Amino acid sequence: MTQRFDAVYRQSIDQPNDFWREQAQLVDWFKPFDEVCDYAQPPFAKWFVGGQTNLCHNAVDRHAATRGGDNALIFVSTETNTEITYSFKQLLEQVQVMAAVLKAQGVKKGDRVLIYMPMIPEAAFAMLACARIGAIHSVVFGGFASVSLASRIDDCTPTVVVSADAGSRGGKIVPYKPLLDEALALAAHKPAGVVMVNRGLAPMALQAGRDVDYASAAAQQQGVQVPCEPMASTDPSYILYTSGTTGKPKGVQRDTGGYAVALAASMKHIYMGEPGETYFSTSDIGWVVGHSYIVYGPLIAGMATIMYEGLPVNPDAGIWWQLVEKYKVSVMFSAPTAVRVLKKYDPSFIKNADLSSLKALFLAGEPLDEPTAQWISGELGKPIIDNYWQTETGWPILSLANGIEPAKSKFGSPGVPMYGYNVQIIDENTGENQTQANQKGVVAIEGPLPPGCMQTVWGDDKRFIDTYWSSIPGRLVYSTFDWGIRDEDGYFFILGRTDDVINVAGHRLGTREIEESLSSHSAVMEVAVVGVADQLKGQVAMAFVVLKDAPAYSTPEAQLKLEGELMKVVDGQLGAVARPARVRFVPLLPKTRSGKLLRRAIQAVCEQRDPGDLTTMDDPSALSNIKALVQT
Repeated sequence: MTQRFDAVYRQSIDQPNDFWREQAQLVDWFKPFDEVCDYAQPPFAKWFVGGQTNLCHNAVDRHAATRGGDNALIFVSTETNTEITYSFKQLLEQVQVMAAVLKAQGVKKGDRVLIYMPMIPEAAFAMLACARIGAIHSVVFGGFASVSLASRIDDCTPTVVVSADAGSRGGKIVPYKPLLDEALALAAHKPAGVVMVNRGLAPMALQAGRDVDYASAAAQQQGVQVPCEPMASTDPSYILYTSGTTGKPKGVQRDTGGYAVALAASMKHIYMGEPGETYFSTSDIGWVVGHSYIVYGPLIAGMATIMYEGLPVNPDAGIWWQLVEKYKVSVMFSAPTAVRVLKKYDPSFIKNADLSSLKALFLAGEPLDEPTAQWISGELGKPIIDNYWQTETGWPILSLANGIEPAKSKFGSPGVPMYGYNVQIIDENTGENQTQANQKGVVAIEGPLPPGCMQTVWGDDKRFIDTYWSSIPGRLVYSTFDWGIRDEDGYFFILGRTDDVINVAGHRLGTREIEESLSSHSAVMEVAVVGVADQLKGQVAMAFVVLKDAPAYSTPEAQLKLEGELMKVVDGQLGAVARPARVRFVPLLPKTRSGKLLRRAIQAVCEQRDPGDLTTMDDPSALSNIKALVQT
């Protein structure tokens, strides 16, 4: 840690009220708060109690009033060859129209609105309109399967659903209306209305008495004034369901004031964003990164934000860098998976763009392996800053606060605890803090969680306590369910999920450790390791590897030789106990559309079990390939 940041961090932990009172000046308040933090009923934290504000006002209105002509929302779709820029003034107009349409459908303060949309401007309008009128939005990733969508409808009981005819990915049209209609038929809760945006991509039959065409409804509301609803700081702003949940979906509930302050502070201190600059996050609004760092965060900071629909390699692998050049992007946020995809292509796609405006590339969503970090750092010539956080926290737990004081990245590490997060490495058996360097334990956070983190699980306070606060013996601490270590310099390294631990003959091994080892071989582009049940050892490690040059290892003899080499690498780095039972070679790994490895699905297939809900999987053939391999 740097000296200046260390002082800021210590204040945030030792004098949190003073620290967060100062950060709260970064947003507008309709009514000042009476108390910074009420933690009378742990683990439930209430931030900026008594204060009133509005997320939409802070993201749109206050900038439209002084800088109305500046860029606010830049929509780029390489799927439909569309590019539209909205100024803050134009964005305000569009959000008010959407707000008026929702109010005409009977939406009131505190009602839920489910948003099931592709990456189009109307999705952002809908989110901001909900915040404006005090409705609680729940965005569900576009194209989500009907059964999963129905379970979310039943959990949050929306008054209205906002959707579109279709999305598009890689030139393939994904019709949404049939999925939505089926979900509404399956759901016990029946929303009063459905607002449909017609992109002209797929047939869209409207159901009389329920479905409304957005263009027609919006035409009746042009020029309407819809004021921002004063919201209590502790009022819920949205519900976002965590991916990969089993059984009843788990809705992360976020507040209003704490979230606004946390995002405003993070844009300044972590992401180094300034008003008038452009922010480009390559995520989707269906995920937490899209909420925090496509829609709310950049706009609250007075930045323009790019909303991108398309692949990173269409029309070619230079599209993202061309957008950085065209819109003078100062901060970019992506995922390690996307970088590994770009790694397959000629680096000239990066070199040919003018990236002089870019301050840094931030990466999150999954562990950033050292080889990938080194490659993109070398090609980009810009700081590469990993950051680690969760849907539940809403903003980074670990990163570098270069906006406070520049610090050096360490490849393979997402950095140090951010201000407000009292992060500990804890022994899972004794509940004691691991105070020595490089001691492995569960990454946990002492309460209260800082502003912007989840308030509770929607409609289920008991589940919030049981899931997140009850897994460490004798301690009321928030568990991230990730293993980690802290090195001599205070940098953290994430070693994989606690539920991804492989127990081989009593030796506990994190999947990440083995993956890192295999990734160090020059032939390996990407790897996934899972623990598979074994009669003798309890579990054994199974590795699935994507090669940089698959044709070079097309024969069984070449693959067998490489498998032996890779096992020797693990032997040399981690010891024979960590050696995988098999290393299999596959063309691609099963992932969600947001780029997260589906390790549990791989494990299930290896153990000949049902892999469960795969609605978020990007390419089903990836799992089919593994199934065929392990059955031979």
